[in-house]
Amino acid sequence: MQQPRVAVVGGGLAGCECALHLARHGIAVTLMEQKPLRYSPAHVMPKLAELVCSNSLRSDELTSGVGLLKQEMRELGSAFMAVADAVRVPAGKALAVDREAFADGMEHLVAETPGLTLEHCIIEGLDDPRLHLRDNDDEDGFDRVVIAAGPLAGEELSASLAEAIGVHHLYFYDAIAPIVAFESIDMNVAFWGSRYAEPGSGDYLNCPMDEEAYRRFYTALLEADKLAAHDFEKEIHFEGCMPVEALAARGERTLTFGPLKPVGLTDPRTGRRPFAVLQLRPENATRSLFNLVGCQTKMTYPAQDRVFRLIPGLEQAEFVRYGSMHRNTYVNAPQALAPDLSLRSRPRIHLAGQISGVEGYVESAACGLWAGMSVRAALLGLPLQSPPQTTALGALLTHLATPAKNFQPSNAHFGLMPDPDQKIKKRDRKQWYSDRARKAFAQWRTTLC
Repeated sequence: MQQPRVAVVGGGLAGCECALHLARHGIAVTLMEQKPLRYSPAHVMPKLAELVCSNSLRSDELTSGVGLLKQEMRELGSAFMAVADAVRVPAGKALAVDREAFADGMEHLVAETPGLTLEHCIIEGLDDPRLHLRDNDDEDGFDRVVIAAGPLAGEELSASLAEAIGVHHLYFYDAIAPIVAFESIDMNVAFWGSRYAEPGSGDYLNCPMDEEAYRRFYTALLEADKLAAHDFEKEIHFEGCMPVEALAARGERTLTFGPLKPVGLTDPRTGRRPFAVLQLRPENATRSLFNLVGCQTKMTYPAQDRVFRLIPGLEQAEFVRYGSMHRNTYVNAPQALAPDLSLRSRPRIHLAGQISGVEGYVESAACGLWAGMSVRAALLGLPLQSPPQTTALGALLTHLATPAKNFQPSNAHFGLMPDPDQKIKKRDRKQWYSDRARKAFAQWRTTLC
């Protein structure tokens, strides 16, 4: 029997994590990285596992979704986490790293791991001859391919992926509106209702504004600090995902005829139509999280905190995710990917990292780890159950498998997990989620081979 061979395309966080997991379990891996032959507009270092923006891996507390995910990765033998922990720098309750030392540490592991070969080359598509998938009698080629090219995948590779999965399942632009926790919305102000529905019925929460409140919000929106575009982000916006502040700049009443239009809605407190209305759409089936409809934005996070809290009903809003807009490439994971992150249209090709529909350094590495575990199980004939949704990793993978009208990448957070089946005091909820996850993860680990 031939030794299984896998090609991993992309030497970023997900690619390195995936390749190292496979090689450490006896599978021959070729890691293909385009640097230093070609750089994306975001990358500057020739090293593997480059942290492009921040050096922070966010909270390390187990009472946060990302902190919990990091701990689960540690217990699964994550190379990413081992190096990060070794080169951490002071950052309070967060895990931040020396980015040069981190890249050096990952490069050292790749160079010293038996069965792992690093090849510098440019892969221009899924059918590139260097990714040849062998048949049973082939001597050369690979048994599986993992694409971990990141959100700035080259145009040729992105076009090839679009052809394989259908162009409507590949997104090239990321427009994200903020998400807030339901329990932080003032229900003395907000009301349920869909346009032209009976008062008190409907699927949306509505935050009504009188003229004074709207003008206060509008002025703050125009004056708020905005993030300057990176060199690799073109300032091109489609009408369907225009930044809310860009719409506002077109005129004082533009928003009231657009995303904040009050037509068909009646404020039950006054019995009249408001001057403007912000609608919030449930983000999950349990209605614990709500999306600020039409509020994708390039405002800084502190500005979002201040400006959106000027809207009546959101004065004490707890932001689970802030809004953003940036050039990105990722697939409509629920439609394009199987649970093992393989392409439904080409099952021997897997995706890993941000291109698969997750957001963030840690989440990308976790996705690479799961891709490695899935490929290993498939090649060696081992059973592998997906982790339960009550764990951080399982919740993230469930997000990738849950159909959505407008699928968006997500960080790890407790909102992706099932709600408690009992009443929990607000101050105890995060600890409760964490305790439940730790127990479920420990039980799941007993099923691993």
